Formats: sequence, C-alpha cells, structure tokens
Amino acid sequence: MKNRQLDIIVSLWTNVCRFVLAGVFIFSGFVKAIDPLGTTYKIQDYFEALNFIPLISTVIPFGGALFIAFVEFCLGVFLLFGFRRRVSTSFVFVFMIIMTLLTFWLAIMNPISDCGCFGDAIKLTNWQTFFKNVFLLIAAVSVFRWGNQIRPLVSQRFDWLIELYTFLFIGGVMVYSLRNLPVFDFRPYHIGANIKEGMEIPEGAFPTEYETFFVLEKDGKKKEFTLDNYPDSTWTFVDSRTVVKKRGYEPPIHDFSIVRHDDGDDITEAVLNNVSYSFLLIAHQLKEADDSRVDLINELYDYCIENGYAFYCLTASPDEDIQYWQERTGAEYPFAITDDTTLRTIIRSNPGLVLLKKGVVINKWSVENIPDEYQLTDKLEKLSLGHINQRGPVHRILLVLGWFVLPLFLFSVIDIVWGKYRNYRKK
Repeated sequence: MKNRQLDIIVSLWTNVCRFVLAGVFIFSGFVKAIDPLGTTYKIQDYFEALNFIPLISTVIPFGGALFIAFVEFCLGVFLLFGFRRRVSTSFVFVFMIIMTLLTFWLAIMNPISDCGCFGDAIKLTNWQTFFKNVFLLIAAVSVFRWGNQIRPLVSQRFDWLIELYTFLFIGGVMVYSLRNLPVFDFRPYHIGANIKEGMEIPEGAFPTEYETFFVLEKDGKKKEFTLDNYPDSTWTFVDSRTVVKKRGYEPPIHDFSIVRHDDGDDITEAVLNNVSYSFLLIAHQLKEADDSRVDLINELYDYCIENGYAFYCLTASPDEDIQYWQERTGAEYPFAITDDTTLRTIIRSNPGLVLLKKGVVINKWSVENIPDEYQLTDKLEKLSLGHINQRGPVHRILLVLGWFVLPLFLFSVIDIVWGKYRNYRKK
C-alpha cells in the first residue's frame, strides 16, 4: 500500500516538474526565436564579460542565438508531449546544470545586468535568475531520475509529425523575425509607444545621471568631448560612448538623444515635439548596413521633401563610414548621431525605418519592407501606414496560438480517433 502511494506521489511530482519545465523552455525558446538579434547582442555581452573578444565580431554569437532558441523550444515541446524521454530529460538536466553554474557566476561577479534568459519579455536580476534556475534544476533532476513516469500525450504513430511541425514552426518564426521584425516587441520603442513619456521621471524621483563622450579626431590626434565642449566642424567624428555618472531612477527610455552630424546641435526635442511626421532611418553601423534598398530610401526622402516631413538617418558610425555611404548610395538626407546600443534597441534591422509623430512611434519597417511608391500614393494623414495599426498584441497572440497550438491539437485529436478506430476494427 505504501509503495503504491509512493509511486503515485513520484508520478505526480515528476509530471508537475515536466510541465513546468516544458512551459518555461517553450516560452524561453520562443521569446529568443522572435528576436534572434537581441539574443545575439546578449551573447556578445557574455563574450565581453568572459574576455572572448576575438569571437564577438564573428558569426558565433548569431549562430549561438539561433541554436539556443531552437533547442530550448524543441526540448520544451518534447517534454510537453513526452517524446524521446531519455534524450530530452538528459539534455534538460545537462542544460540546467550549465545554466545554474553560469548564472551563479553572474550573480557573484555581476558583469552584466541581466542574463537575458527571457529576452526583453521578462527582466530578472542575476540573483533572481539564479534562484529560478535552482528551482528548475531540481525539476530537471526529478524528470531525469524518474523519466519512466512521463506518459506521452500521443502515440508513436504521430510523434514524428508533431516533431517535424515543431521544427518547421520555430524555424519559420526565426526566419520571419529576421526578415521582418519581431512578432512581439517588448522594448520601450514599440509601435504606439510615446518616447517623450518614456523618458519622464516621476515627481520626487532622482534620475540617473549620464554623460555622453564623443571621440573626435583632428590632425591625426583623437580627443574626447562632451556636449558642453563639442568642437567645430573641423574635427572628425570617430566614436561615442555613454556612461553613468550617478545612478538613480531609470525610466524605460533613458539614453535617447539625436545630435546633428554636421554641426553637433542636439535636435532631440525638435524631433520629438514635431507635430508633423518624422522618418528616422536607423543604421547603427553603416559599414554593416544592407544597401539593397537604397533606391527606395532615396525615393522616400524625396517624398518627405515634397510633403514637408522630416527625415534623418540616425547612426553611430564614424565620419568616414558616413561619407562612404553617401558616395555609394547617393544619399542626400541629413545624418545624426545616436548611441549604438540605443539604435539597436529601437529596431532590429540595419537599416530600419521608424515613423514618429509628436514623439509617438507610429510605424516601423525592416529594410525588407520599406514603403515604396505604390504605398506612398498620398499624404501620410490619408494612408493607413501613417496611423497606428489597431491590431495589437492580442491579435498577434491569437495568430501565434492558431499557427502552433491548433495544429498540435488537431494532430492529437486525429491520433486519439485513429487509435479508437483501430481498436474497434480489432474487436
């Protein structure tokens, strides 16, 4: 009797751990898959913290981002349906040992602010991440030890079909997000966000003080300047960096600034307070930017001139890269300097396009979807792309669930029906 009760308790505990791990892995893998570039930047932060400098500028961070997203999501689905029990539980067990040790080191040394385990969807401190991983490690040990208690949700007749669909689904999500933009945007510059409000400090709170340093060059000598002592145009821009002088309350947007390239004037307020439309071409590094749509970009600039809309190219590139881009593409639009990390946060495309009005993000496009003459047939006030899309996060959630959950549910129902049909035929 006691053995029977113990078996029930072990089976219940194991399957609870299984579903918890499945949910965490599916969610973690999915939020990484919809933002592969964000995960790439986080891996680069890890490499910097570990002093793996030679690996930062290679394809390793990008390949690692795709691999981690794919493996986490698939392991979660395998646990959910009870596929490949020995392989999946072993992989989860080893994975959690590695991640727990890594996050313990992060919590002790604190080289980066957060581990990025849930992308931009959920921000956890390093200690919160460590304790979360300790709990998940206990669950991973349980499913590894008592994996025989896991019962598959479908028979072996259909497990290959669900596995194949899982591979295709998560691969398709990553390809879509890379070619377009993330399906879900958890960053403070999402469509509908008011940048001015995101920069505001609550009454009584003390803001974090930042200072931006600009590295300029003249006569072969490099020197750092701030906005207070920014020199004349005879100096050549090389690089910029922003540092924390005094930490305090940090609003969601705390490092957004636009400095005109030709004269060094800060035009942040002018852009955010513009009652008309402003197009911001975001190219954090012009030497790495995709130039396959430069004709469309130039035509868009002409469209802005004709209709009285502002247009700036925001970049963190040095002067020689800006000049080379102008010579190569025939760009006549004005350039402005913004922090590199800020630009990569605003949009996951290089270049990408952002439409603002009164400081509100109206629309965003990747380089693959820049509006052309067939879309810009009238003033923006009369076009749908000049207004915030009314289909919000709920619509996207239902769309994703429809593409993933419904097919898996359908496969499971077909498996049950087929099993009952075979039993009926045998009888």
